[in-house]
Amino acid sequence: MKTKIAFHTLGCKLNYSETSYLSKLLDHNTFEETDFKEKADVYVINTCTVTSTAEKKCRSFARSARKRNPQSKIVFMGCYSELKAKELQDSGEIDLIIGSSNKFELPELLSALVRGKQEEIVHVDKNAENSFFSSWSSEGRTRTFLKIQDGCDYFCAYCAVPLARGASRSDTIENVIKNAKEIVAQDIKEIVLTGVNIGDFGRKNDQSFYILLKQLSDIDGLERVRISSIEPNLLTDEIIELVAQHPKLMPHFHIPLQSAHPRILKEMKRRYSLELFSEKINKIKQLLPDACIAIDLICGFPGETEQDFEESVEYLTNINITYLHVFPYSVRANTVAEKLSNHLLDNVKKERSKILHTLSDYKKNIFYSSQIGSIHDVLFEDVKHDNMISGFTENYIRVKTNYNKELANTIAMVKLKQIDTDGVYVCELI
Repeated sequence: MKTKIAFHTLGCKLNYSETSYLSKLLDHNTFEETDFKEKADVYVINTCTVTSTAEKKCRSFARSARKRNPQSKIVFMGCYSELKAKELQDSGEIDLIIGSSNKFELPELLSALVRGKQEEIVHVDKNAENSFFSSWSSEGRTRTFLKIQDGCDYFCAYCAVPLARGASRSDTIENVIKNAKEIVAQDIKEIVLTGVNIGDFGRKNDQSFYILLKQLSDIDGLERVRISSIEPNLLTDEIIELVAQHPKLMPHFHIPLQSAHPRILKEMKRRYSLELFSEKINKIKQLLPDACIAIDLICGFPGETEQDFEESVEYLTNINITYLHVFPYSVRANTVAEKLSNHLLDNVKKERSKILHTLSDYKKNIFYSSQIGSIHDVLFEDVKHDNMISGFTENYIRVKTNYNKELANTIAMVKLKQIDTDGVYVCELI
């Protein structure tokens, strides 16, 4: 009888790509994958440590899994495991702990676990931090998250990711192109490029993200390339211009601003100014008026005054972005911000977060309303829900229409008609 194994992923799209890829490498004569909500023999949780809330969710999923099957084995891998291995080991709740840089050992370690030949609980090897293994995952058959870069050299004041993921390192353009062609051969239409700091791609081996984008755009059969989160200082004008010129590159940007106040940006040790950020937004909107621009924002950073916050809200109200991903500041051990004075109370951070979420909804509604009647190409997903089929436009608007199985994993031209009660556009085929 096969060992039933279930996976659950928290955190970034990079984590999702790694989980999916590693699951495919298992010995399928030994393992049978099942849903995480079902009873399994082994539960693997790919963890996140970006906030304390993320860590709590990891432990909560572990407890719920153990409750479903008290005899099951619980495996943690990833960033939380890397940073808090001793804490997790001492808890006695986790059977196998695998660090970020040791994820590629998962198939071998799981085989040893089920055979009862596991000798060590913790597998966190700091000497492996400079290694790179490529991975990709698919959402249905329509899109893939392709890992091209890992780690980060920035050490922003609030962030523990460089501690968990190690130094910045990249795949090679040659290998990314090889992987992309394999993905296209599986009839997958869209590739989303992922990493910790993808704009840093190639810096250490005389390559560049710009050149990678150009070469990906030339792959026959690849319909779409979408850029995931990219730092403002690494989003060059030539990259923006390339996206504007090439129809395969999607007009959708996810840019981590983190603070909309100049003093806080400096305290955070970010590598750009508000002026530079504004220039990037203006450049995008000048060349791509309908581009979707999402930003990440941390509210309640230590020392952020009420006036700082009000000035930030004013800036965000006036800048031409689409919506915000808002995260209340969370203390991370061994970071610069941990040692700063004037940490804000949780209720203050919660209230500011609420205001920013309201602003985000307001701006998103303006953007969505501006798209009524516009024509777009939509990549439809192979999913049926309430007799509807849905997909994304080039500029990342989710739309839906009456279900037709022939639309699945195809790109069709549509006209956006109205926003439904669930916030999804109803469209008609053209």
